[in-house]
Order: sequence, then C-alpha cells, then structure tokens
Amino acid sequence: MELEILYKDESLVAVNKPHGLLVHRSYYAGVADVYALQELRNQLGQRVYPCHRLDRKTGGVLLFALNKQVNSLMQQQFAQNMVKKKYLAIVRGYTDDSGTIDYPLTNDKGKTQEAITRYKTLNRAELDIPFGKFKTSRYSLVELNPQTGRMHQLRKHLAHIFHPIIGDKPHGCNKQNKFFKEQWSMTTMLLHASEINFKHPVNQKEMSINANIHSEFKRVMEFMDWL
Repeated sequence: MELEILYKDESLVAVNKPHGLLVHRSYYAGVADVYALQELRNQLGQRVYPCHRLDRKTGGVLLFALNKQVNSLMQQQFAQNMVKKKYLAIVRGYTDDSGTIDYPLTNDKGKTQEAITRYKTLNRAELDIPFGKFKTSRYSLVELNPQTGRMHQLRKHLAHIFHPIIGDKPHGCNKQNKFFKEQWSMTTMLLHASEINFKHPVNQKEMSINANIHSEFKRVMEFMDWL
C-alpha cells in the first residue's frame, strides 16, 4: 500500500489515511494485517512516530514525527489543546445551520470528561427515496471542530443530537447503514479528517495541512449533488 503523503520535511510527515486502515496495533482496535505506522515506515525507510490517532474507520490527515524529540513536542501541543482539527461528516437528517454540542463523555476507564464539538452545516440533500415511514431521505454535510479530544467524540456527539454519521457502528443508525449498503453498496463510515492546524515544533511556523476526501466519500457527495 502506497500512502498519499500530504507534507514532509526533516521533522514531520503527514499522510491521507484511507478509511479502514488502523494507525498501529492496539488492544482496542483488534487485529489487522496492515497498519499505517508500518506502511509509512516501509515507504520512507525510517522510523516514524504517530503524533495523534484517527479511528480505523475515519479517513484523512494523520501526522507523524520523524524522531522522538519532535514527537514529544507535538504531544505537548495536543495535550495543551493547541492543535486545531477540522472534519467533514455526512449525517442523517437536516442539522441546524450551526451549533455547539457540550455533552460529557465517559471513557473506557469509567471516567466522565468534558467534551465539546462545534459544527456548521455546509450542505443538505433530500433524495426522492423512501426511508421507513418517510417519503424521502434527508442528509447533511457538516464541518466539525472538536474542542476536546475524547475517544469517538464526534461519533458519539452526532448520535447524541440524533444526526448519526452514516456508516458508523456502533454509535450510528443501523437502519441507515443497512439502507446505504443495500441502495449503494456503501459500508464506509463517512467521517473525514480534512484539516489540521498547529505550530511547527522546530521552526515555529504556522502549519495548515489539508487532505482531500477519499473515493467512497466523494461518491456519496456526488449522488447527494454536492459536487
């Protein structure tokens, strides 16, 4: 597998992670034959250190450090909430024009933590396809700006406001997921890390790295008439 490199210098490299690819081996994520960490290491011929994580099902910008010192500096930025991220998601129903989801989440150790997500609606679509008791099917394209970094935060927050991400299991809508699989043979979770902004840990330059959507996300946007 050849990963798409979005940015590279002597300290950092960013790739556009495909949906379905694990970042690295993890107790929580299960077993896989291919991992982004190993693929990128083999591609570059050197060790790499993941600065953050993306869910297996999420595509988009994934940042790696090329040495331990840079990784440590980036970890500090993430811990201090200095790194800003943007995501795109396709969700069920019509979302409000904009909003803030302030809903604490409980982690795997049973600790409840503050969790805040800001969002704005970029587009809406109504398809002339019946769904359940409705004569049409409605969807929204939203931009998400997490203010905190909790596990599965965006997935849980959108489910909390009854606009689950299409393709999300277990937080999403099983009926919608089945509908997309039967109607369009689509099983990808439609969540994409589109942009990451941070200060370069070595030269202090303001960095903004963007990733284009992958093919399945694009295919859904096309039949929603958003492209």
